Amino acid sequence: MRRSSYNVTPDKYTFPSLLKACSNVFAFTQGQLIHALILKCGTESDVYVASSLIDFYGKCRHILNARKVFDGMPFKNEVTWTSMIAGYLTNGDYIKANKLFDQMPERNFASWNAMINGFVKSGDLKTAKSLFDEMPDKNTVSFTTMIDGYAKSGDMAAARSLFDQLPQKDIVSWSAMIGGYAQNGQPKEAIKIFMDMRSKNVSPDEYVMVSLISACSQAGDWELAKWIDSYMTESSIEVSQNHVAASLVDMNAKCGNLERATTLFEIMPKRDLISYSSMIQGFSVHGRAVEAVALFRRMLEERVTPDDVAFTVILSACNHADLVEEACRIFDTMINEYSLTPSTDHYACIINLLGRVGKVREAYEILKEIPVEPHAGAWGGLLWACRIHGDVALGKEVAARLIRIEPQNAANYVLLSDIYAASDQWSDVNDIRNQMSERGIRKLHGCSWT
Repeated sequence: MRRSSYNVTPDKYTFPSLLKACSNVFAFTQGQLIHALILKCGTESDVYVASSLIDFYGKCRHILNARKVFDGMPFKNEVTWTSMIAGYLTNGDYIKANKLFDQMPERNFASWNAMINGFVKSGDLKTAKSLFDEMPDKNTVSFTTMIDGYAKSGDMAAARSLFDQLPQKDIVSWSAMIGGYAQNGQPKEAIKIFMDMRSKNVSPDEYVMVSLISACSQAGDWELAKWIDSYMTESSIEVSQNHVAASLVDMNAKCGNLERATTLFEIMPKRDLISYSSMIQGFSVHGRAVEAVALFRRMLEERVTPDDVAFTVILSACNHADLVEEACRIFDTMINEYSLTPSTDHYACIINLLGRVGKVREAYEILKEIPVEPHAGAWGGLLWACRIHGDVALGKEVAARLIRIEPQNAANYVLLSDIYAASDQWSDVNDIRNQMSERGIRKLHGCSWT
Protein backbone atom coordinates (compact mmCIF):
# COMPACT_ATOMS: atom_id res chain seq x y z
CA MET A 1 0.00 0.00 0.00
CA ARG A 2 2.83 2.37 0.88
CA ARG A 3 4.65 1.67 -2.38
CA SER A 4 1.65 2.09 -4.64
CA SER A 5 1.33 5.06 -6.98
CA TYR A 6 -2.05 6.00 -5.51
CA ASN A 7 -0.45 7.84 -2.57
CA VAL A 8 -2.61 6.02 0.02
CA THR A 9 -1.87 7.23 3.55
CA PRO A 10 -2.43 4.87 6.51
CA ASP A 11 -4.83 6.18 9.14
CA LYS A 12 -6.14 5.42 12.64
CA TYR A 13 -7.99 2.39 11.26
CA THR A 14 -4.91 0.91 9.56
CA PHE A 15 -2.43 1.12 12.45
CA PRO A 16 -4.25 -1.04 15.06
CA SER A 17 -4.43 -3.93 12.58
CA LEU A 18 -0.76 -3.59 11.70
CA LEU A 19 0.27 -3.48 15.38
CA LYS A 20 -1.84 -6.54 16.17
CA ALA A 21 -0.12 -8.42 13.34
CA CYS A 22 3.30 -7.40 14.72
CA SER A 23 2.42 -8.46 18.28
CA ASN A 24 1.16 -11.85 17.07
CA VAL A 25 4.55 -12.69 15.54
CA PHE A 26 6.63 -10.65 18.03
CA ALA A 27 7.93 -8.44 15.20
CA PHE A 28 9.34 -5.76 17.50
CA THR A 29 11.47 -3.91 14.94
CA GLN A 30 8.59 -3.61 12.47
CA GLY A 31 6.32 -2.46 15.27
CA GLN A 32 8.75 0.30 16.17
CA LEU A 33 8.79 1.46 12.54
CA ILE A 34 4.99 1.58 12.60
CA HIS A 35 5.15 3.61 15.84
CA ALA A 36 7.44 6.09 14.07
CA LEU A 37 4.97 6.30 11.19
CA ILE A 38 2.11 6.89 13.66
CA LEU A 39 4.01 9.87 15.08
CA LYS A 40 4.70 11.15 11.59
CA CYS A 41 1.02 10.88 10.61
CA GLY A 42 -0.10 12.54 13.88
CA THR A 43 -2.45 9.74 15.00
CA GLU A 44 -0.70 8.98 18.31
CA SER A 45 -3.43 10.77 20.31
CA ASP A 46 -6.17 8.50 18.95
CA VAL A 47 -7.29 6.26 21.81
CA TYR A 48 -7.52 3.09 19.71
CA VAL A 49 -4.14 3.60 18.06
CA ALA A 50 -2.47 4.31 21.42
CA SER A 51 -4.20 1.30 23.04
CA SER A 52 -2.90 -0.88 20.20
CA LEU A 53 0.61 0.44 20.82
CA ILE A 54 0.32 -0.44 24.52
CA ASP A 55 -0.90 -3.92 23.64
CA PHE A 56 1.95 -4.36 21.13
CA TYR A 57 4.69 -3.27 23.54
CA GLY A 58 3.23 -5.34 26.37
CA LYS A 59 3.11 -8.54 24.31
CA CYS A 60 6.64 -7.94 23.04
CA ARG A 61 7.78 -7.53 26.67
CA HIS A 62 8.81 -3.88 26.36
CA ILE A 63 6.65 -2.75 29.25
CA LEU A 64 8.44 0.58 29.81
CA ASN A 65 7.57 1.64 26.26
CA ALA A 66 3.99 0.60 26.87
CA ARG A 67 3.79 2.66 30.06
CA LYS A 68 5.32 5.68 28.31
CA VAL A 69 2.55 5.57 25.70
CA PHE A 70 -0.06 5.03 28.43
CA ASP A 71 1.11 8.01 30.51
CA GLY A 72 1.20 10.26 27.45
CA MET A 73 -2.41 9.65 26.45
CA PRO A 74 -4.74 12.65 26.96
CA PHE A 75 -7.77 10.36 27.11
CA LYS A 76 -7.99 6.70 28.17
CA ASN A 77 -10.89 4.28 27.81
CA GLU A 78 -11.49 0.84 29.32
CA VAL A 79 -9.55 -0.85 26.50
CA THR A 80 -6.51 1.33 27.26
CA TRP A 81 -6.50 0.49 30.96
CA THR A 82 -7.05 -3.21 30.28
CA SER A 83 -4.23 -3.31 27.71
CA MET A 84 -1.80 -1.75 30.19
CA ILE A 85 -2.87 -4.10 32.99
CA ALA A 86 -2.55 -7.09 30.63
CA GLY A 87 0.94 -5.85 29.69
CA TYR A 88 2.07 -5.89 33.32
CA LEU A 89 0.56 -9.36 33.80
CA THR A 90 2.27 -10.69 30.66
CA ASN A 91 5.57 -9.41 32.01
CA GLY A 92 5.01 -10.93 35.44
CA ASP A 93 4.70 -7.62 37.30
CA TYR A 94 1.62 -8.46 39.36
CA ILE A 95 2.17 -5.69 41.91
CA LYS A 96 1.99 -2.92 39.28
CA ALA A 97 -0.91 -4.68 37.54
CA ASN A 98 -2.84 -4.75 40.83
CA LYS A 99 -1.98 -1.13 41.59
CA LEU A 100 -3.16 0.03 38.15
CA PHE A 101 -6.30 -2.09 38.49
CA ASP A 102 -7.10 -0.31 41.77
CA GLN A 103 -6.65 3.07 40.02
CA MET A 104 -8.90 2.17 37.10
CA PRO A 105 -11.95 4.50 37.08
CA GLU A 106 -14.41 1.96 35.70
CA ARG A 107 -13.82 -1.76 35.59
CA ASN A 108 -15.38 -3.91 32.89
CA PHE A 109 -15.49 -7.69 32.25
CA ALA A 110 -12.31 -7.58 30.16
CA SER A 111 -10.26 -5.89 32.93
CA TRP A 112 -11.57 -8.17 35.74
CA ASN A 113 -11.02 -11.28 33.65
CA ALA A 114 -7.54 -10.11 32.60
CA MET A 115 -6.54 -9.76 36.26
CA ILE A 116 -7.99 -13.11 37.29
CA ASN A 117 -6.44 -14.88 34.29
CA GLY A 118 -3.05 -13.29 35.00
CA PHE A 119 -2.95 -14.54 38.59
CA VAL A 120 -4.24 -17.98 37.57
CA LYS A 121 -1.44 -18.29 35.00
CA SER A 122 1.12 -17.28 37.61
CA GLY A 123 -0.14 -20.03 39.91
CA ASP A 124 -1.42 -17.59 42.54
CA LEU A 125 -4.90 -19.06 42.85
CA LYS A 126 -5.46 -17.46 46.26
CA THR A 127 -5.22 -13.92 44.83
CA ALA A 128 -7.17 -14.96 41.73
CA LYS A 129 -9.99 -16.32 43.91
CA SER A 130 -9.96 -13.19 46.04
CA LEU A 131 -10.44 -11.06 42.90
CA PHE A 132 -13.08 -13.47 41.64
CA ASP A 133 -15.03 -13.16 44.91
CA GLU A 134 -14.74 -9.36 44.75
CA MET A 135 -15.93 -9.19 41.13
CA PRO A 136 -19.44 -7.67 41.18
CA ASP A 137 -20.81 -9.34 38.05
CA LYS A 138 -19.22 -12.65 37.14
CA ASN A 139 -19.65 -14.15 33.70
CA THR A 140 -18.96 -17.58 32.24
CA VAL A 141 -15.41 -16.56 31.29
CA SER A 142 -14.63 -15.61 34.91
CA PHE A 143 -15.94 -18.91 36.25
CA THR A 144 -14.20 -20.97 33.57
CA THR A 145 -10.85 -19.25 34.16
CA MET A 146 -11.00 -20.17 37.84
CA ILE A 147 -12.28 -23.70 37.12
CA ASP A 148 -9.46 -24.31 34.67
CA GLY A 149 -6.91 -22.92 37.13
CA TYR A 150 -8.07 -25.21 39.94
CA ALA A 151 -8.18 -28.19 37.56
CA LYS A 152 -4.61 -27.61 36.38
CA SER A 153 -3.43 -27.29 39.97
CA GLY A 154 -5.08 -30.63 40.82
CA ASP A 155 -7.80 -29.20 43.09
CA MET A 156 -10.81 -30.80 41.42
CA ALA A 157 -12.99 -30.32 44.51
CA ALA A 158 -12.65 -26.52 44.22
CA ALA A 159 -13.12 -26.71 40.44
CA ARG A 160 -16.30 -28.78 40.86
CA SER A 161 -17.67 -26.41 43.50
CA LEU A 162 -17.37 -23.43 41.14
CA PHE A 163 -18.68 -25.45 38.19
CA ASP A 164 -21.82 -26.34 40.16
CA GLN A 165 -22.34 -22.64 40.92
CA LEU A 166 -22.01 -21.61 37.27
CA PRO A 167 -25.50 -20.62 36.08
CA GLN A 168 -24.78 -20.74 32.32
CA LYS A 169 -22.46 -23.60 31.37
CA ASP A 170 -20.98 -23.39 27.88
CA ILE A 171 -18.90 -25.93 25.97
CA VAL A 172 -15.66 -24.38 27.28
CA SER A 173 -16.64 -24.83 30.94
CA TRP A 174 -17.79 -28.43 30.32
CA SER A 175 -14.50 -29.09 28.54
CA ALA A 176 -12.48 -27.64 31.44
CA MET A 177 -14.14 -30.03 33.89
CA ILE A 178 -13.88 -33.13 31.69
CA GLY A 179 -10.26 -32.34 30.85
CA GLY A 180 -9.48 -31.59 34.50
CA TYR A 181 -10.80 -34.93 35.72
CA ALA A 182 -9.01 -36.77 32.91
CA GLN A 183 -5.68 -35.02 33.59
CA ASN A 184 -5.93 -35.66 37.34
CA GLY A 185 -6.46 -39.40 37.06
CA GLN A 186 -10.21 -39.41 37.74
CA PRO A 187 -11.55 -40.94 34.53
CA LYS A 188 -14.86 -42.10 36.01
CA GLU A 189 -15.69 -38.55 37.11
CA ALA A 190 -14.77 -37.25 33.65
CA ILE A 191 -17.15 -39.76 32.08
CA LYS A 192 -19.93 -38.79 34.51
CA ILE A 193 -19.55 -35.11 33.65
CA PHE A 194 -19.65 -35.95 29.95
CA MET A 195 -22.86 -37.96 30.38
CA ASP A 196 -24.38 -35.07 32.36
CA MET A 197 -23.45 -32.69 29.55
CA ARG A 198 -25.08 -34.96 26.98
CA SER A 199 -28.26 -35.18 29.08
CA LYS A 200 -28.55 -31.40 28.82
CA ASN A 201 -28.35 -31.59 25.00
CA VAL A 202 -24.97 -29.89 24.76
CA SER A 203 -23.09 -31.14 21.70
CA PRO A 204 -19.42 -31.88 22.43
CA ASP A 205 -16.69 -30.43 20.24
CA GLU A 206 -13.36 -32.05 19.33
CA TYR A 207 -11.65 -30.78 22.50
CA VAL A 208 -14.28 -32.28 24.76
CA MET A 209 -14.06 -35.55 22.88
CA VAL A 210 -10.26 -35.66 23.13
CA SER A 211 -10.55 -35.13 26.91
CA LEU A 212 -13.19 -37.88 27.12
CA ILE A 213 -11.04 -40.20 25.02
CA SER A 214 -8.15 -39.60 27.43
CA ALA A 215 -10.40 -40.49 30.39
CA CYS A 216 -11.60 -43.63 28.62
CA SER A 217 -7.98 -44.63 27.94
CA GLN A 218 -7.18 -44.36 31.64
CA ALA A 219 -10.27 -46.28 32.69
CA GLY A 220 -9.81 -49.00 30.07
CA ASP A 221 -13.58 -48.95 29.53
CA TRP A 222 -14.07 -51.19 26.47
CA GLU A 223 -17.81 -50.47 26.11
CA LEU A 224 -17.34 -46.71 26.34
CA ALA A 225 -14.47 -46.92 23.85
CA LYS A 226 -16.77 -48.60 21.32
CA TRP A 227 -19.44 -45.93 21.89
CA ILE A 228 -16.91 -43.10 21.47
CA ASP A 229 -15.55 -44.66 18.29
CA SER A 230 -19.06 -44.96 16.88
CA TYR A 231 -20.00 -41.42 17.94
CA MET A 232 -16.86 -39.94 16.38
CA THR A 233 -17.50 -41.76 13.11
CA GLU A 234 -21.05 -40.40 12.88
CA SER A 235 -20.29 -36.87 14.12
CA SER A 236 -19.07 -33.89 12.11
CA ILE A 237 -15.75 -33.91 13.98
CA GLU A 238 -12.88 -34.55 11.57
CA VAL A 239 -11.30 -37.78 12.83
CA SER A 240 -8.29 -37.46 10.53
CA GLN A 241 -7.00 -34.44 12.48
CA ASN A 242 -3.75 -35.58 14.02
CA HIS A 243 -4.56 -34.78 17.66
CA VAL A 244 -7.97 -36.48 17.37
CA ALA A 245 -6.66 -39.52 15.50
CA ALA A 246 -3.74 -39.91 17.93
CA SER A 247 -6.08 -39.91 20.94
CA LEU A 248 -8.36 -42.50 19.29
CA VAL A 249 -5.36 -44.71 18.49
CA ASP A 250 -4.24 -44.50 22.12
CA MET A 251 -7.73 -45.27 23.46
CA ASN A 252 -8.29 -48.30 21.25
CA ALA A 253 -4.79 -49.63 21.90
CA LYS A 254 -5.18 -49.34 25.68
CA CYS A 255 -8.71 -50.79 25.64
CA GLY A 256 -7.55 -53.85 23.70
CA ASN A 257 -8.95 -53.16 20.23
CA LEU A 258 -5.62 -53.30 18.44
CA GLU A 259 -7.20 -53.94 15.03
CA ARG A 260 -9.20 -50.71 15.23
CA ALA A 261 -6.17 -48.86 16.62
CA THR A 262 -4.07 -50.12 13.71
CA THR A 263 -6.68 -49.03 11.16
CA LEU A 264 -6.83 -45.52 12.63
CA PHE A 265 -3.05 -45.39 12.87
CA GLU A 266 -2.61 -46.27 9.20
CA ILE A 267 -5.05 -43.62 7.96
CA MET A 268 -3.39 -40.83 9.92
CA PRO A 269 -2.09 -38.15 7.53
CA LYS A 270 1.05 -37.82 9.64
CA ARG A 271 2.17 -40.38 12.19
CA ASP A 272 4.14 -38.72 14.97
CA LEU A 273 6.07 -39.93 18.00
CA ILE A 274 2.99 -39.92 20.25
CA SER A 275 0.89 -42.07 17.91
CA TYR A 276 3.79 -44.48 17.33
CA SER A 277 4.42 -44.79 21.07
CA SER A 278 0.71 -45.47 21.70
CA MET A 279 0.66 -48.28 19.16
CA ILE A 280 3.95 -49.78 20.38
CA GLN A 281 2.69 -49.74 23.97
CA GLY A 282 -0.62 -51.26 22.87
CA PHE A 283 1.17 -54.18 21.22
CA SER A 284 3.43 -54.53 24.25
CA VAL A 285 0.78 -54.69 26.99
CA HIS A 286 -1.29 -57.17 24.96
CA GLY A 287 1.59 -59.59 24.54
CA ARG A 288 2.50 -58.78 20.95
CA ALA A 289 6.10 -57.75 21.52
CA VAL A 290 7.38 -58.88 18.12
CA GLU A 291 4.90 -56.51 16.42
CA ALA A 292 5.92 -53.77 18.86
CA VAL A 293 9.58 -54.17 17.86
CA ALA A 294 8.68 -54.21 14.14
CA LEU A 295 6.70 -50.99 14.56
CA PHE A 296 9.57 -49.38 16.46
CA ARG A 297 11.90 -50.22 13.54
CA ARG A 298 9.38 -48.75 11.11
CA MET A 299 9.25 -45.58 13.20
CA LEU A 300 13.02 -45.20 12.90
CA GLU A 301 12.86 -45.88 9.15
CA GLU A 302 10.29 -43.07 8.81
CA ARG A 303 12.80 -40.79 10.57
CA VAL A 304 10.58 -40.18 13.59
CA THR A 305 13.04 -39.45 16.40
CA PRO A 306 12.30 -41.46 19.58
CA ASP A 307 12.58 -39.84 23.00
CA ASP A 308 13.39 -41.43 26.34
CA VAL A 309 9.72 -42.39 26.88
CA ALA A 310 9.58 -44.23 23.53
CA PHE A 311 12.71 -46.17 24.50
CA THR A 312 11.18 -47.07 27.85
CA VAL A 313 8.09 -48.40 26.04
CA ILE A 314 10.03 -50.55 23.57
CA LEU A 315 12.49 -51.86 26.17
CA SER A 316 9.54 -52.86 28.36
CA ALA A 317 8.04 -54.71 25.38
CA CYS A 318 11.32 -56.61 24.90
CA ASN A 319 11.44 -57.29 28.63
CA HIS A 320 7.99 -58.89 28.68
CA ALA A 321 8.85 -61.19 25.75
CA ASP A 322 12.45 -62.03 26.76
CA LEU A 323 13.83 -60.47 23.55
CA VAL A 324 17.34 -60.10 24.93
CA GLU A 325 19.35 -59.43 21.77
CA GLU A 326 16.78 -56.97 20.43
CA ALA A 327 16.67 -55.10 23.76
CA CYS A 328 20.46 -54.81 23.86
CA ARG A 329 20.55 -53.50 20.27
CA ILE A 330 17.87 -50.93 21.06
CA PHE A 331 19.69 -49.91 24.25
CA ASP A 332 22.91 -49.36 22.25
CA THR A 333 20.97 -47.40 19.60
CA MET A 334 19.59 -45.12 22.29
CA ILE A 335 23.07 -44.24 23.53
CA ASN A 336 25.18 -44.31 20.38
CA GLU A 337 22.79 -43.09 17.66
CA TYR A 338 20.43 -40.78 19.56
CA SER A 339 22.85 -39.58 22.28
CA LEU A 340 20.29 -40.12 25.04
CA THR A 341 21.42 -40.79 28.59
CA PRO A 342 19.62 -43.89 29.91
CA SER A 343 17.51 -43.38 33.01
CA THR A 344 17.23 -45.81 35.90
CA ASP A 345 14.05 -47.15 34.25
CA HIS A 346 15.94 -47.98 31.04
CA TYR A 347 18.64 -49.75 33.01
CA ALA A 348 16.03 -51.59 35.07
CA CYS A 349 14.43 -52.99 31.89
CA ILE A 350 17.77 -54.37 30.66
CA ILE A 351 18.81 -55.70 34.07
CA ASN A 352 15.47 -57.41 34.72
CA LEU A 353 15.54 -58.97 31.26
CA LEU A 354 19.11 -60.27 31.57
CA GLY A 355 18.42 -61.55 35.05
CA ARG A 356 15.25 -63.36 34.04
CA VAL A 357 16.99 -65.28 31.24
CA GLY A 358 19.81 -66.30 33.58
CA LYS A 359 22.47 -63.74 32.66
CA VAL A 360 22.68 -62.49 36.23
CA ARG A 361 26.41 -61.75 36.15
CA GLU A 362 26.07 -59.59 33.01
CA ALA A 363 23.15 -57.79 34.61
CA TYR A 364 25.23 -57.16 37.72
CA GLU A 365 28.13 -55.71 35.71
CA ILE A 366 25.74 -53.26 34.01
CA LEU A 367 24.18 -52.34 37.34
CA LYS A 368 27.56 -51.53 38.86
CA GLU A 369 28.45 -49.22 35.97
CA ILE A 370 25.29 -47.11 36.04
CA PRO A 371 26.39 -43.45 36.42
CA VAL A 372 23.33 -42.64 38.55
CA GLU A 373 22.26 -44.44 41.71
CA PRO A 374 19.98 -47.34 40.65
CA HIS A 375 16.61 -47.47 42.37
CA ALA A 376 15.57 -50.38 44.56
CA GLY A 377 13.50 -51.93 41.77
CA ALA A 378 16.61 -52.66 39.68
CA TRP A 379 18.46 -54.29 42.61
CA GLY A 380 15.30 -56.14 43.65
CA GLY A 381 14.81 -57.55 40.15
CA LEU A 382 18.40 -58.83 40.15
CA LEU A 383 18.01 -60.35 43.61
CA TRP A 384 14.92 -62.17 42.41
CA ALA A 385 16.89 -63.46 39.40
CA CYS A 386 19.62 -64.71 41.74
CA ARG A 387 16.98 -66.65 43.65
CA ILE A 388 15.46 -68.15 40.51
CA HIS A 389 18.83 -69.15 39.06
CA GLY A 390 20.44 -70.19 42.35
CA ASP A 391 23.40 -67.76 42.36
CA VAL A 392 24.04 -67.69 46.10
CA ALA A 393 27.27 -65.66 46.08
CA LEU A 394 25.89 -62.90 43.88
CA GLY A 395 22.55 -62.97 45.71
CA LYS A 396 24.34 -62.26 48.98
CA GLU A 397 26.20 -59.31 47.48
CA VAL A 398 23.09 -57.86 45.80
CA ALA A 399 21.01 -58.31 48.95
CA ALA A 400 23.59 -56.38 50.99
CA ARG A 401 23.28 -53.42 48.58
CA LEU A 402 19.50 -53.63 48.56
CA ILE A 403 19.19 -53.83 52.35
CA ARG A 404 21.29 -50.65 52.61
CA ILE A 405 18.77 -48.92 50.32
CA GLU A 406 15.65 -50.42 51.95
CA PRO A 407 16.65 -51.55 55.46
CA GLN A 408 13.05 -52.08 56.59
CA ASN A 409 11.74 -53.96 53.52
CA ALA A 410 11.00 -57.52 54.70
CA ALA A 411 10.83 -58.89 51.14
CA ASN A 412 14.57 -58.34 50.64
CA TYR A 413 15.45 -60.43 53.70
CA VAL A 414 13.00 -63.15 52.72
CA LEU A 415 14.43 -63.38 49.18
CA LEU A 416 17.98 -63.74 50.52
CA SER A 417 16.77 -66.30 53.04
CA ASP A 418 15.13 -68.32 50.26
CA ILE A 419 18.39 -68.23 48.26
CA TYR A 420 20.23 -69.71 51.28
CA ALA A 421 17.47 -72.26 51.91
CA ALA A 422 17.55 -73.46 48.29
CA SER A 423 21.24 -74.33 48.71
CA ASP A 424 20.68 -75.89 52.19
CA GLN A 425 22.58 -73.12 54.01
CA TRP A 426 20.27 -73.26 57.01
CA SER A 427 22.59 -71.48 59.42
CA ASP A 428 22.50 -68.46 57.09
CA VAL A 429 18.71 -68.70 57.01
CA ASN A 430 18.67 -68.48 60.80
CA ASP A 431 21.03 -65.50 60.69
CA ILE A 432 18.64 -63.65 58.38
CA ARG A 433 15.71 -64.43 60.70
CA ASN A 434 17.70 -63.14 63.67
CA GLN A 435 18.59 -59.92 61.79
CA MET A 436 14.93 -59.31 61.05
CA SER A 437 13.99 -59.94 64.66
CA GLU A 438 16.69 -57.61 65.98
CA ARG A 439 15.58 -54.84 63.60
CA GLY A 440 11.91 -55.32 64.37
CA ILE A 441 11.07 -56.40 60.80
CA ARG A 442 8.13 -58.74 60.44
CA LYS A 443 7.84 -61.25 57.58
CA LEU A 444 5.18 -60.28 55.05
CA HIS A 445 2.16 -62.52 54.64
CA GLY A 446 2.52 -64.64 51.52
CA CYS A 447 6.34 -64.60 51.56
CA SER A 448 8.09 -67.93 51.91
CA TRP A 449 11.31 -68.87 53.68
CA THR A 450 12.13 -71.59 51.12
